[in-house]
Amino acid sequence: MGKEKTHVNVVVIGHVDSGKSTTTGHLIYKCGGIDKRTIEKFEKEAAELGKGSFKYAWVLDKLKAERERGITIDIALWKFETPKYHVTVIDAPGHRDFIKNMITGTSQADCGILIIAAGTGEFEAGISKDGQTREHALLAFTLGVRQLIVAINKMDSTKWSEQRFNEIIKEVSGFIKKIVIVLNHPGQIGAGYAPVLDCHTAHIACKFAELLEKIDRRSGKKLEDAPKFVKSGDSAIVKMIPSKPMCVEAYTDYPPLGRFAVRDMRQTVAVGVIKAVEKVDKAGKVTKAAAKAGKK
Repeated sequence: MGKEKTHVNVVVIGHVDSGKSTTTGHLIYKCGGIDKRTIEKFEKEAAELGKGSFKYAWVLDKLKAERERGITIDIALWKFETPKYHVTVIDAPGHRDFIKNMITGTSQADCGILIIAAGTGEFEAGISKDGQTREHALLAFTLGVRQLIVAINKMDSTKWSEQRFNEIIKEVSGFIKKIVIVLNHPGQIGAGYAPVLDCHTAHIACKFAELLEKIDRRSGKKLEDAPKFVKSGDSAIVKMIPSKPMCVEAYTDYPPLGRFAVRDMRQTVAVGVIKAVEKVDKAGKVTKAAAKAGKK
């Protein structure tokens, strides 16, 4: 028997309408993950709806709502093989309404492909403060993706301009190389703040119970004990209490369950890792009936 192939999970991320599903579907087709007859079937169905260019995207976008709206809503998985690898491709949604699905997909990935649309206005929308190019790159880094391929798509819309290509490379490289843990919040955050915590598949409201210490984000040295608040750009160690039970672990024990993103007002406010978990008493609540039975 030959040597066993390595499994690789690749997540495809980027701003809505950058061409993620189409690029991924085309890649799967070219790598032999889907046959010509199926592509021809999708081409015919897409043409009937007046969406001929969507044939590759439909390899991944199986939901009726996805096809009608032309966007990915849920994560899609597809497998193919190369001479050395078993590859699982995860196509993540780019629309900000479905970001928690994107977090679920990215938390399973070994490496990522960030698709960027080169069109005038499209690239700028993605890389802007509220754009999904910027947010997805930040979330991918938080969720442990350390190998990222950046693919510039829709170059035909800029007439294959080398100047535009180089401009995008410069802008995106500068951003990706300096990704650090940054708070993105217009005001100050103090104890009692209750955003939503996204960790692997969990999407649960959590309360900032206590700000334990403010730290230097580069050296990790303590700057201040029990700060009253933290603001954009600060790093801190915070005690958080989820509104309902959730499965998490310390990052050092099990990294996939130890990375999280904090979201509020439809944007990523903070990202971080879990240093320690205080588990609740396993006994749980005792019902009145059980308490009475115990007394007898």
